[in-house]
Amino acid sequence: MKIHNPFRLGLLAGLGVLVALLIGGAVDQLSTILTYVGAAIFIALGLDPVVSWLENRRVPRPAAIVIVFAAVLGAVVGVVFAIVPVIISQATVLITNLVTYLQSVTTQEFVDNLQALVPQNVFDVQQGLDSVLDFLANPDNVLTIGGGVLAVGVAIGNGVFATIVVLILTLYFTSSLAVFKRGLYQLVPASQRVRFADIAEQISTSVGRYVIGQFTLAAINGILSFVFLSVIGAQQPAVFAFIAFLGSIIPLVGTISGSAVIVLAQVILLPGSPSTWVTAAIWYLVYMQVEAYLLSPRIMRRAVRVPGVIVVIAALVGGTLLGVLGALIAIPVAASVLLIIREVVVPRQNAR
Repeated sequence: MKIHNPFRLGLLAGLGVLVALLIGGAVDQLSTILTYVGAAIFIALGLDPVVSWLENRRVPRPAAIVIVFAAVLGAVVGVVFAIVPVIISQATVLITNLVTYLQSVTTQEFVDNLQALVPQNVFDVQQGLDSVLDFLANPDNVLTIGGGVLAVGVAIGNGVFATIVVLILTLYFTSSLAVFKRGLYQLVPASQRVRFADIAEQISTSVGRYVIGQFTLAAINGILSFVFLSVIGAQQPAVFAFIAFLGSIIPLVGTISGSAVIVLAQVILLPGSPSTWVTAAIWYLVYMQVEAYLLSPRIMRRAVRVPGVIVVIAALVGGTLLGVLGALIAIPVAASVLLIIREVVVPRQNAR
């Protein structure tokens, strides 16, 4: 053995670590773009079954894509121009009512009510209030708060930009999905290409049906929430119906979280009308049972077949790694892994 070999080995190992760090840093820098791409692919897979359905009825694929994407854009524009103004106006009323309520309560009465909930030797409410007032009186802190408000505005702008980028990418992925699939299949050896294509098509179909099913459940919850909250005379039904819709998009915990927010908001807004928020609480308890045992199984039965414990673990892992997007894609990813295990790993083990 030459004496230079250990040095060369150490040098190559160091270069390998350096390259790995550079790749990790690049992935971290591109995490936002990768999230946009992942969301666009996820939505494109959800739109593909609709495009295929139109193709099966002798509609050319380009025309089917235009029809589907025009419907999606129409829905987005309809939400923006029909629902968003109502949400903004009702949210304004909500904030006004909260301000009016706070102004109707004297400062000392408010402090006394809070202090009655917490022993004074544990937390002095008056001292805490004085600290908050001193904090707000400091000009430097006011600038900090202003910077936070500016950051919120920037975040809203980034959200609008992200939506536009995802829609554009979705259009490209939807129109090129068949080409991507054929190119991917060409990378597989010819002896295994048919099997690989069959599994890939099953995964694609499963993900697409899952996306459609999840948004269907969200739409059902949003529409029923608006109708029910309007009937019982709840405050700002459009705002809370939109919250119910957004919550139901998130699997596993979305419906529970949205329902809890809605009921708690009614308790705060209508403290003198317990029948309203009690009725709302009963409604959402019943609806969650109907969704869990009737709607979700019927809608999702053909999309994904994942055991309950895998659903919980996948949603927790996906939400921790990628936030809301991770929670959305966790279940179809888990279903895809289980499909590969069932169609590839298990037959190989049985053949040995």
